[in-house]
Amino acid sequence: MLDPNFLRQNTEAVASNLARRGHHFDLESYAAIEKQRKQLQVETESLQSRRNTLAKAIGQGKSQGDNVDDLLAESAEVGESLKQKSAALEGLQSELEALLLNTPNLVADAVPDGLEEADNVVIREVGERPGLGFEARDHVELGAMHAGMDFEAAARMSGARFVVLRGSMARLHRALAQFMLDTHVNQHGYEEANVPFMVLPQAMQGTGQLPKFADEAFEIQGEHARFLIPTAEVPLTNLVADQIIDAGELPLKWVAHTPCFRSEAGAYGKDTRGMIRQHQFEKVELVQIARPDQSQEAFEQLTSHAEAILQALKLPYRVVALCAGDLGFSAQQTYDLEVWLPSQKTHREISSCSHFGDFQARRMKARWRNPETNKPELLHTINGSGLAVGRTLVAVLENYQQRDGSIVVPEVLQAYLGGQTVLSVNV
Repeated sequence: MLDPNFLRQNTEAVASNLARRGHHFDLESYAAIEKQRKQLQVETESLQSRRNTLAKAIGQGKSQGDNVDDLLAESAEVGESLKQKSAALEGLQSELEALLLNTPNLVADAVPDGLEEADNVVIREVGERPGLGFEARDHVELGAMHAGMDFEAAARMSGARFVVLRGSMARLHRALAQFMLDTHVNQHGYEEANVPFMVLPQAMQGTGQLPKFADEAFEIQGEHARFLIPTAEVPLTNLVADQIIDAGELPLKWVAHTPCFRSEAGAYGKDTRGMIRQHQFEKVELVQIARPDQSQEAFEQLTSHAEAILQALKLPYRVVALCAGDLGFSAQQTYDLEVWLPSQKTHREISSCSHFGDFQARRMKARWRNPETNKPELLHTINGSGLAVGRTLVAVLENYQQRDGSIVVPEVLQAYLGGQTVLSVNV
């Protein structure tokens, strides 16, 4: 959430910044609400002051035996007016909060201009695309050859956009997740966390999924409304909600492997074939919580940690800086990692690493105590996939396929598969 005080003092600058995203901030509506709020604030404070003065006068009058009926009558009138003004002020403040909850984050200066995907900027390309020497099969065909991907069985029990992985595909999927966790914990210094897969609405609101994207979430009705997590970012980042963290504990670095649940509202017709876009998938998620003066460094570091998985797997990829119009709602800056898929002859997103500044922290009341001032200040939050497990499986199958459909096991995964070096076709 944007800083309300900053917005009041820099309204036109905020509107101009948000326009870089293609977001229209209604200056006239905001100014009208803010004008009413200020007026009600002054009137409320004046009534509170008058009520206090009357209370003191009534107390003194009674102690001296004076008739205080007129004072009591005025006090009752002031109290009623204060009640009405306070209710009106509370309503306006709720209206302002709703406006802020639906307003995206400001765009960082380093973010390239542009309003659509075509305006994104490739920063670097890493690794060599495989020279297969034959027409690449896609992961769906390869999965069928290994009797390891069953979309029909999944559809019978769950509907479209689900898959059952079996045999070598299930084992390779598990190996990838375990390799990612081990790398991030042992080499990159993250603490592994096992988190709930269901959260309360306030946790979703804290990271920016609500109220803006309610139609993209799976809500569970019960004694209390809960949501299936769209990413482990939600429970991991909310570990610092309503907390004040000591400076010596920062940065906090967490990693978790979880299923993710997304309704993919508005995505029908896109990537309907295979595992690229599903309602349920798995990710290994990285989250860092940092002090503001160290958060940009943490963002670059976290991105390099996600890249390290692709490098270890020897998968060709590129790093793309998203333009202003392609940024997510809560992000002030984002790098996408896109892996090469031979069957599509293009790069596809496999990780999105984002810097949120204090946008999420303000929603969550997540703070740290600055030792220089001894006062609580808002934290900065950063996260990214390290990596999306299903899409990594797709990339491994397609980049390591052989002419007969068998799959060479990347060297770093062989120990997780009992030393197996090749996944033979299931004839």
